[in-house]
Amino acid sequence: MSPGTAVGQAVTWLNDPLNWTNPGGILDRLTEHVTISAAAVLLGAVVAWPLGVWLGHSGRGGAVVLAVSNVTLAIPTLALLTILPLTFLGFGQRPVIVALSVFAVPPLLANAYTGVRSVDPQTRDAARGMGLSGWQLLTRVELPLAVPYLAAGFRTAAVQVVATAALAAFVNGGGLGQIIAAGFGLSIAVGGGQVLAGGLLVALLALAVEGLLALVQRVLTPRPLRRAGRSGDGAVTAGA
Repeated sequence: MSPGTAVGQAVTWLNDPLNWTNPGGILDRLTEHVTISAAAVLLGAVVAWPLGVWLGHSGRGGAVVLAVSNVTLAIPTLALLTILPLTFLGFGQRPVIVALSVFAVPPLLANAYTGVRSVDPQTRDAARGMGLSGWQLLTRVELPLAVPYLAAGFRTAAVQVVATAALAAFVNGGGLGQIIAAGFGLSIAVGGGQVLAGGLLVALLALAVEGLLALVQRVLTPRPLRRAGRSGDGAVTAGA
């Protein structure tokens, strides 16, 4: 099949209203994809943020953060998606969410740690001089100043998870990957356009999530910290 033919078939497939509204159509798969991705990122944040923030506050966790990030990055997501359904989690969305949450941990953990450690030592000293306890220092000074890093880490993790969640189709986990898998189940001459359409939908969703979270990050970050937030974006790349 020529590229032009595949593109034409993809446009035709996307313009068919039944492919959007039928059971198992685009709207159903999109809802599944967003649900799986959101649950995975939130689960990753519940695990990674408290650990990263506490290690950053204590100042003794650099090696731990590096080790955890390296270990989680070294585990292939597809391998986890293959292994976890054979455990008590079974097939479906639960093993997919767990596998994707592991994939989300490195940027969340690294940015939480980096955000807290990036606080100016003089600011910490001034806070302690005012009589703030360790907990008050963390909640009133370090965490607010780490907001750009936390938001940037969440954004990176979300985009990565959305893009990777298409692999859920391998274990019947739902999502837009099911559209791609169904296209591959047909001959290339027949299903090539559907495969291309599914890939395009995943890419567009990832771009939409990136844009939306970039806007949310900017709104939630205090104006004086927005420049620091740009530095936080760079930390995401290094941390991830």
